[in-house]
Amino acid sequence: MIADRAVLAGTPERELALDCIEAGIEAADPARVLTEGLTRDESRLTIDGTVLDLADFDRVVVIGGGKAGGPMAATLETTLGDVIDDGIVVATEAATYGPIEVVAGDHPVPSDRGVAATERLLSLVDDATADTLVLVAISGGGSALLPAPASDVSLADLQAVTNDLLASGATIHEINAVRKHLSAIKGGQLAARARPATVHALLLSDVVGDDLSVIASGPTVPDPSTYTDALAVLETYDITPPTAVTDRLDAGTRGEVPETPGPDDPAFERVSNHLLADGGTAARAACDVGMDAGFTPLLLSTRIRGESREAALTHVAVAEEIRASGQPVEPPAVVISAGETTVTISGDGTGGPNQEFALRAAVELTDGATLAAVDTDGIDGASHAAGAIVDEETVTDRRTAMAALADNDATPYLQDRTGLIVTGETGTNVNDLRVMVVEP
Repeated sequence: MIADRAVLAGTPERELALDCIEAGIEAADPARVLTEGLTRDESRLTIDGTVLDLADFDRVVVIGGGKAGGPMAATLETTLGDVIDDGIVVATEAATYGPIEVVAGDHPVPSDRGVAATERLLSLVDDATADTLVLVAISGGGSALLPAPASDVSLADLQAVTNDLLASGATIHEINAVRKHLSAIKGGQLAARARPATVHALLLSDVVGDDLSVIASGPTVPDPSTYTDALAVLETYDITPPTAVTDRLDAGTRGEVPETPGPDDPAFERVSNHLLADGGTAARAACDVGMDAGFTPLLLSTRIRGESREAALTHVAVAEEIRASGQPVEPPAVVISAGETTVTISGDGTGGPNQEFALRAAVELTDGATLAAVDTDGIDGASHAAGAIVDEETVTDRRTAMAALADNDATPYLQDRTGLIVTGETGTNVNDLRVMVVEP
């Protein structure tokens, strides 16, 4: 999974950190979690404990979108191939799995081909009846891969505001509050389009806290956010969007544009959402590997968030405390965390949240601690790397390291010091995973 692993794993501690990273990513593999979450016995389909009789439906269609869309579509076809009538899933690469067509879109900024693919998906949903079973494969990245700009907003408008939000340091909850109100599919609107069909959504979460309404902007989930919330996000981060965006959000606050469907909307009467994997899935698997290696596992949190550089210092402090006092666990220890940190971009370099996390930690690490941090989808920020691995020998020139951070240019610095973890796209996405190995 990890390119040049033998070079990266120069010490036993690095080897263990990489073992934990690989185990975490593998535990969240879509084929694995869908195979465990879905079982079929002739005409009976069990989804996460819910039993459906396939004989009750005249038609079965598969739709969805996200970075894990391809593997999810492939697994659904393997499990249900002979009963699936049609399917369109939007992912980063095109493929065909029986009757399911995986169509390529773009991430993290929506594109023309993503819009075209989403329009085809919505046309398929519009044909659904009360006798249709709609299976929706949803994973992180679906917000960008499933763009359906509202009628009064252009794709260019959507691209502009998305770019500004991504660069602002806004949380995914805040970004999605805006995107939902500029869309014809997000914020429960896909569920409304599918009514009166029976809808079962299969979700892989890349969201801290697993708020289902935020995963891929919650196309099958009631939306608690409002047009007022969306405007507040733009104001908070001092973003001046295209005029069409402001006009739509203002119209929504005045009640001139329908609000996204909320919890009491009848659109959700026949909709079920099933969370099959999340950051905790990866973190627990990493803990198991550490424990098997004879290290005390500590799952610090699956909800780490905030600026990458600040969160990194907290992790360093935990390692220092373990070494100094044996608290909160005795060394040797493996400290695991998951979640999603962000970067407020002020420079023009190359990097990502996990690389900045690792590099800022490396500036402070002393003897006895090794840290690996990756995005489980294999793509950290605007770079070719999944993340990085560092130890006390990574930074010997503090001033140069801090200058790289100031310019958001962690990638070349870490690459020159054999620190980049490169996996390519992993086929899953349950957000960030960090492993810190603390020696006795």
